[in-house]
Amino acid sequence: MVQKEKKLVIQDIGRQSYQPVWDYQKKLQQLRIAKKIPDTLILVEHTPVYTIGKNGSDLHIIGNSEYLQSNNIDIVRVDRGGDVTYHGPGQLVGYPIFDLRQHKESVSWYMRNLEEVFIRVLSHWNLKADRNQGYTGVWIADEKIVAFGVRISRWVTMHGFAFNINTNLNHFSGIIPCGIFHCGVTSLAKQLGREIDMQEAKEEVISEFQNVFNFSEIETVSEKFEEKIRVMEGIE
Repeated sequence: MVQKEKKLVIQDIGRQSYQPVWDYQKKLQQLRIAKKIPDTLILVEHTPVYTIGKNGSDLHIIGNSEYLQSNNIDIVRVDRGGDVTYHGPGQLVGYPIFDLRQHKESVSWYMRNLEEVFIRVLSHWNLKADRNQGYTGVWIADEKIVAFGVRISRWVTMHGFAFNINTNLNHFSGIIPCGIFHCGVTSLAKQLGREIDMQEAKEEVISEFQNVFNFSEIETVSEKFEEKIRVMEGIE
């Protein structure tokens, strides 16, 4: 049997606050469920925010109101799995809107493949990254460098990954990341001792998404995020 070709659309929307991108994901997920768009990967850097997953605890935000205000960090409770995490500048966040019916109808398969993407990405810089038994994510020793949190409806995914590249790791001090008390966080810049070119990192991530999920074609969409929102509003 000839395997059907799979196309991946990349939307790099730059730096955005959290809420409008979350709303945008929901619209894209519904369009993907209706088979009106192909698999899509949104790439974004968020302004500083702590997000709390549906299984998360407010107690895992340990920074007080003064800390949050002085660091301009918002708090948003979201509908993904997982606990509390941080998003901010220098961190590459990605939201795959994938129809797993075109891949494999398995949540564990999807999560392990997300991890595999970043294990391969980090090998580009000769870093040995791995899974941590009992926890999702990608780790270097006992420090997490990529966090995951997803939501799946009718086998179509949303939410996704947060890859610490040039991230201000001090902002993790206001939370217990992912509710894990005994492990730390790290970044690509910390591991290599230098600032990383974000475009280089994006290209590696896109390349490994294509390899791991076996996409035959990559298309990059370049219009501005505001224009995308207007188009989406016109569709509905």
